[in-house]
Amino acid sequence: MAKSTKDDANQTAGNPFAELSKMYEQFQIPGLDLSAVADARRKDVEALVQANKAVYDGMQALAAKQTEMFRQAMADIQGAVGTAGTNPAAQTELARKAYEKALVDMRELAEIARQSQTQAMASISERATQNLQEIRDMVKKQSG
Repeated sequence: MAKSTKDDANQTAGNPFAELSKMYEQFQIPGLDLSAVADARRKDVEALVQANKAVYDGMQALAAKQTEMFRQAMADIQGAVGTAGTNPAAQTELARKAYEKALVDMRELAEIARQSQTQAMASISERATQNLQEIRDMVKKQSG
């Protein structure tokens, strides 16, 4: 008997919706498919997991890009220190190039963030659309 309880605990730890399904089975409500409700909530959680993964991946990409930009900036500064010296024209040219590079880098970072947000919202929007369809189907079943 102890082994069965341990196996049940392992099974519910791997599937949190198993416990929810058992609870739903205890409460039978006419006209409401509780297993469909549990399945819908499982899909909701999966959509949130996908959205969080997209955001996490985007944050990692941003951090990697910022690290790359910092390394490149440090290398550029080290190279510029020796070449510009006290020549005002060379210093002005270095400042102009640094400004242009900063603008390009900011655009790249903004694009990475935009892609991450788009991916996160896509999974949530898709699940919201599925939820609406599931509600429509439930209403049809009850009225039909």
